[in-house]
Amino acid sequence: MNLFEKIFNYQIISRLEDSGTFLVTTHERRWLKTMLQHPAAAAAFSPDTLQRLNLMLEQEQAIDTQEQLIHKAASRERRVYDPLLRPLRQAITNRSFILLSYHIKQGAAYSRQEAFPYKLEYSMVKREWYLLWYHIRNQKLMSTQLGNMMEVCEEKCSLEQYELLFGKVEAILNQRKISADIKVVKEYNGELSRILYAFSCFEKEVIYNSETDEYTIRLSFANNESEYVLSKTRFLGKRVRIIQNEYMKRRMLESATKALERYEQ
Repeated sequence: MNLFEKIFNYQIISRLEDSGTFLVTTHERRWLKTMLQHPAAAAAFSPDTLQRLNLMLEQEQAIDTQEQLIHKAASRERRVYDPLLRPLRQAITNRSFILLSYHIKQGAAYSRQEAFPYKLEYSMVKREWYLLWYHIRNQKLMSTQLGNMMEVCEEKCSLEQYELLFGKVEAILNQRKISADIKVVKEYNGELSRILYAFSCFEKEVIYNSETDEYTIRLSFANNESEYVLSKTRFLGKRVRIIQNEYMKRRMLESATKALERYEQ
């Protein structure tokens, strides 16, 4: 493909994206049809959406995985898609309250608690969905695993109430937020994409110093996520160095010292 063809194709794709059109390949359509055959698809999509997708993919052939994949010695399968994801996402989109019934690890159950749903989060470590919500009566910010929820009922919320509660949650999260500056060692500038991918789940800003040809990644995250950021930093090895955040620098030195002590004779 020559340069003019690339420019022409880019212009077409850009215009399609601006109009809300999304292009998919034949393989992607076949993959989607295969995924829609999973029992969890009924919970992931509304009946109308599922019917429309199946109708659109009627002429496609599903991917045959029987001969290509062998499933052996698997652990107990968790739910692929939690049925409460859709109603919770809908409540957040509608800027509504919810009446939440849930239980905690100790076994205590709470019924129809007035809650302001703020955000859905997915834990890559535990492979579980969590709802970040504000307990209206207790005036506390809570995080509850969807697997511990029993019932969710959407309730209307006025614009004034929504703005007030949203501002309270934002203020609490800003108080809990910390930052760290991570410098990319210059000889690994070519691996910047890989480094940024390792920190893809965090808010970040990339600062480039043209005089020294160095990149600095400024991460913003909750204070209880420091250890997870450290694990990602250790994974990158000598490609990066923490230059701001005294706690994290001290923790990195402690873990490196303990690791070296294991090899002393």
